Amino acid sequence: MSLQITCTTTTIQNGEEMYRILKPPRTDVLVMTPWFAPIVWDGTFDIDLLDYKFKMRNVTIGLTVFAVKKYIIFLQGFIESAENYFMQGHQVNYYVFTDQPEAVPQMNLKPGRNLVLLVVQSYPQWQEISMHRMEMIYLFIQKRFKKEVDYLVCVDVDMTFSDHVGVEILDNLFGTLHPAFYDTNPIEYTYERRIESEAYIPFYEGDFYYAGGFFGGKLKEVFLLTKRCHEAIMKDKNNEIEAIWHDESHINKYFLNHKPTKILSPEYLWDNDMGNRNILRKKRFLAVRKNHKAIRS
Repeated sequence: MSLQITCTTTTIQNGEEMYRILKPPRTDVLVMTPWFAPIVWDGTFDIDLLDYKFKMRNVTIGLTVFAVKKYIIFLQGFIESAENYFMQGHQVNYYVFTDQPEAVPQMNLKPGRNLVLLVVQSYPQWQEISMHRMEMIYLFIQKRFKKEVDYLVCVDVDMTFSDHVGVEILDNLFGTLHPAFYDTNPIEYTYERRIESEAYIPFYEGDFYYAGGFFGGKLKEVFLLTKRCHEAIMKDKNNEIEAIWHDESHINKYFLNHKPTKILSPEYLWDNDMGNRNILRKKRFLAVRKNHKAIRS
């Protein structure tokens, strides 16, 4: 009898342990893709454990932004917010692509952090700047970044970090769910639908709609993504076509064929003009309110 009770108790304990392991950390949101890539939400990661692992590896993270033309006005607020919330306790290189190095303000950075100015050409239209971003990133990965950082995070400068953004985002290749489409029917995704474009995605295909303003990963993977997107953009240009959402359209096409190994939830890219959502426990990276027409002119 005692043996039977012991076995039953052990079975129950093992069952509870298995249930604990298999039970998703959150049931109100999707936390795993069909190809078993995690989707990062608040409550789905142990930051203390992750910080320890990455510090043991002594990684350095590169953060790229383009502060070109009028977008230079966002740079100081962006860097100041990154100093407070981005990759705290880790080594960071801020790579600032700009056509106005003289306008970059002097800023006191925390130990282990460096600001690197990379002077680039200005273009008449903001769309051209956006599209050449891919070219600049992959060229500088070859020239410089591969010698200096282990991971590269590529974001928009007209944003501000407003809560913790750390090593939980890092993986081989990650993208971010676009806040306007994360809970919509895929038929509503604004993919490029013209078959003539290299960014073309048919209506019956597509997993998620990814934002162009927050992606990254290991150097090799970001190199492949940006190089392929730039080549596709140039091929479109030669064929006198421009994808509906420029480089974002090409990023979505790339992620369709090369699945990201991790996806960031809209916590990592949100616009307060979209209001509040109960599923958002954190708003980690926020759009700065602005007059888009005036800034892009």
